[in-house]
Amino acid sequence: MATDGEKCEEAKGVKSLIFFVALYLVALGSGCVKPNMTAHGADQFNIQTKKLSTYFNAAYFAFSVGELIALTLLIWIQTHAGMYVGFGLSAAAMAMGLITLVSGTLYYRNKPPQGSIFTPIAQVLVAAILKRKQTCPSNPNSNCSMRQTQRFRFLDKACIKNDGNNRRKESPWRLCSVSQVEKVKILIAVIPVFGCTIVFNTILAQLQTFSVQQGSAMDTQLTNSLHIPPASLQSIPYIMLIFILPLYHKFFVPFATNITGHESGISPLQRIGSGLFLATFSMISAAVMEKKRRESALHSGKTISIFWITPQFLIFGLSEMLTAVGLIEFFYKQSLNRMQSFFTAITYCSYSFGFYLSSVLVSLVNKITSASSNAGGWLSYNDLNKNRLDLFYWLLAVLSFLNFVNYLFWARWHSHHSSLPPQPAALSKDGGYENIP
Repeated sequence: MATDGEKCEEAKGVKSLIFFVALYLVALGSGCVKPNMTAHGADQFNIQTKKLSTYFNAAYFAFSVGELIALTLLIWIQTHAGMYVGFGLSAAAMAMGLITLVSGTLYYRNKPPQGSIFTPIAQVLVAAILKRKQTCPSNPNSNCSMRQTQRFRFLDKACIKNDGNNRRKESPWRLCSVSQVEKVKILIAVIPVFGCTIVFNTILAQLQTFSVQQGSAMDTQLTNSLHIPPASLQSIPYIMLIFILPLYHKFFVPFATNITGHESGISPLQRIGSGLFLATFSMISAAVMEKKRRESALHSGKTISIFWITPQFLIFGLSEMLTAVGLIEFFYKQSLNRMQSFFTAITYCSYSFGFYLSSVLVSLVNKITSASSNAGGWLSYNDLNKNRLDLFYWLLAVLSFLNFVNYLFWARWHSHHSSLPPQPAALSKDGGYENIP
């Protein structure tokens, strides 16, 4: 394609099948490696130690270095030597990583598999629905060592034991333990926080699509012989992360710890909120720069330098450092056995939902703006000078700010309910509440 694009033949049949199988294997492998690798590394530390926060920063630093190499050196190799060389080097790097991982097997702190987490969740929901007409104990036994929280009290009905004098053991689909119910409560409680990061990843999608298209319409020349590939603009946030993460850990965390007393400087929820707030300014910067680029191209016929759009990548890099690492740390610290890997996995699901939302927004905006104007939608053309990408960026900035306000509500709600004193519960020997009238 690079030498003779007109004669490039479309892959069909077996070649197409091989391509798509390989593509989905990459997605499957990445989906298996990222959440499990992060959770496995965190398992090597005690959950309440400062080292755990240090680990998450170090893990994301390593991730950023890998992204930077992929978006700079690997792109250069693929451009000059061919795609097959780039894929071959990637496969070799993964093989080296696998060998390194396996070589330390004897030294890891391993948690044995404990079965599916979905079955206990389903059992709590089914038991609570089946006993929805019953009443939770109003006079609990204060001598009981197990306690339950006050949120989502409806689920507590899954712990009610029918016929207290009956020694026959009830089905796990009708009677659940308090700890089992509490896990489901925590899972439900973190869903709003997870949902607030979807818009954040929708903004990330723009930096990997429209912002690259912006760069293609700008002057990419750095020197007489050196041009910046627009796709390499995505490396800017990771360059920033490589420099900022060590400074954040070395200087900001000790400084903030002296003020807040928190082992990580600021809590994971505060860190996520700071990142979501900054993401809004990334879109504001993108909108302002796109307006300047468009007006310069239409009114004066000038092509401005690609460096004008670097601020939106720099701001988002700082935002990602706060939000992404904070979200992983927040999920892992929910103190749920068997669920750390699951929570880390749904962190990456936020990326998927964010990119899907981006596609929906583009289609929806095009449909609405096309219907209200004879000039076409904001994003209807392949020519950015005919589109109104700046207005789309402003729309995302507004959505990002509203998402931040929504996050503040849910973060405060989560902190409030997490800090409420738990209530003692009267339990039977098999872990359920006695059905006390």
